Amino acid sequence: MYFDNNMYLYMYYRDMEDSQAVAAVERAMVAIRRSQSRRAIQRVAGDTRIDPALFGVIDAVEEGPGAATVGSVADRMGIDQPRASRLVARAVDAGLLRRVADPEDGRRSTLELTGPGVEQADRVHRFRREIFGTAMRDWPEHDQREFARLLGAFVGALGRRYRGE
Repeated sequence: MYFDNNMYLYMYYRDMEDSQAVAAVERAMVAIRRSQSRRAIQRVAGDTRIDPALFGVIDAVEEGPGAATVGSVADRMGIDQPRASRLVARAVDAGLLRRVADPEDGRRSTLELTGPGVEQADRVHRFRREIFGTAMRDWPEHDQREFARLLGAFVGALGRRYRGE
């Protein structure tokens, strides 16, 4: 196949633009990660008696599909099972979760949110949506929808990559 100089230049600049886009995504993801640190979340969230580390446990229990277990919490949070077990124990001690015997397998217990756990989950969802909504408030509606679509696709692809799919 014959490629002229223009084709090589096009491919070079396209690849350069692609790598610049990936570098820009990397910088943005690092900035997001920093903004989501425990300290930053605590500062913005204000008065909360809940350790921000437990927010991830609440999210993992809510996420589904199916009943949550320590193993599914570990998978959903991307952490090892011993760490998930410790976090779940802290959430149980804090009154956010309860262990329930699995009716299909008495040796196994599932996790569910308690009343205070549901209240905390609702509070966290409202807080996050307020923050995200504020960040996008000046964006046109179609840009917000497109961002949501692209971010969802990105997160899905990233998850598949980490799971080795």
